[in-house]
Amino acid sequence: MRNSLAGTARDKLLFTPGPLTTSLSVKQSMLHDAGSWHFEFNAKVKWVRDEILRIAGLSREAGWETILMQGSGTFGVEATFATCVPPEGKVAVLANGAYGERMALMLQRLRIEHVVLRAPENMPNDLGALDRTLAADRAITHVAIVHCETTTGILNPLEEAGRIVRRHGRRYVVDAMSSFGALPIDFTTGIDYLVSSANKCIEGVPGFSFVICRREALLACDGYARSLSLDLLGQFKGFEKNGQFRYTPPTHSILAFEQALKELEQEGGVAARGARYRQNQEALVNGMKELGFRTYLDSRVQSCVITSFCFPDHPGFAFDEFYRRLSDKGFIIYPGKISQAETFRIGTIGRIFPSDIEALLSAIRSALREMEII
Repeated sequence: MRNSLAGTARDKLLFTPGPLTTSLSVKQSMLHDAGSWHFEFNAKVKWVRDEILRIAGLSREAGWETILMQGSGTFGVEATFATCVPPEGKVAVLANGAYGERMALMLQRLRIEHVVLRAPENMPNDLGALDRTLAADRAITHVAIVHCETTTGILNPLEEAGRIVRRHGRRYVVDAMSSFGALPIDFTTGIDYLVSSANKCIEGVPGFSFVICRREALLACDGYARSLSLDLLGQFKGFEKNGQFRYTPPTHSILAFEQALKELEQEGGVAARGARYRQNQEALVNGMKELGFRTYLDSRVQSCVITSFCFPDHPGFAFDEFYRRLSDKGFIIYPGKISQAETFRIGTIGRIFPSDIEALLSAIRSALREMEII
């Protein structure tokens, strides 16, 4: 697997939560054109949809579907809300970062009634608040959660929240953008809709999102859609009718995703990929601590996807300069997105390995010396 990176030496390595560094073979898979209505391309779309379910441990026979949706993961989340919440529905959003807040903004724009249950950015979602809110407000029809909130890298209690939602008889919407494909997800804990994206842990390229859903839940939404292009049920009906997207599909992204799915299987599946990401993250944190950096999150709630580091307490540290120096050395990291602390973020997913983490740490050490921080 490692040698697949050799052909991309001229590219800077992306230590980001996606888009991310992809293998040479995934890139090469896009050196072909595909007819969007051609039966060969439609067969690839069907294989991709079925393979996503297989990775999730689900099947169509068991009542599950995968719907591909043009656009980024945000498009998939918004399509789910726009299609699946009834006109009189109300959504409780669990938020402890920018992506939970983005859900609330979507609902505001869609004019869907909602309540936001906020927790501090360094704390998991408040399950007690969720339980109390669902008990008190029978108007709530759906609950939405971000599994891995990449604002900080925190991992939220997906299954525990799902059990609460199921006990109260509500629908459960999960943003698993940065977790699906690397972290285990138990669909038996009440998930109705799970949204992820091509350019995250599957290690494809941007271009589409996908929604895994219970068929009966989706079919019950007929007539709810608030958008034409973001009509999830309409998209599903199109696939069922002729195997095609309703509108122009992201053909090259799907070709890349097909190859990325094959490489996930070659690596050993979700468990093996998650293990590599954990090795990456452990090597990163250990090395950064040796350089004097502190992590923003407690290790007990830290995911292996992306890690937030606090700025060093040194008057000479300027993130923009630090970022440019690392970029000049061939490494792209991520700025911070936390409202209450000065941080930057380093992702540990994508086609990167512990040896790449060691190379990044060496570049960070060099940049700090150049800035006279160490």
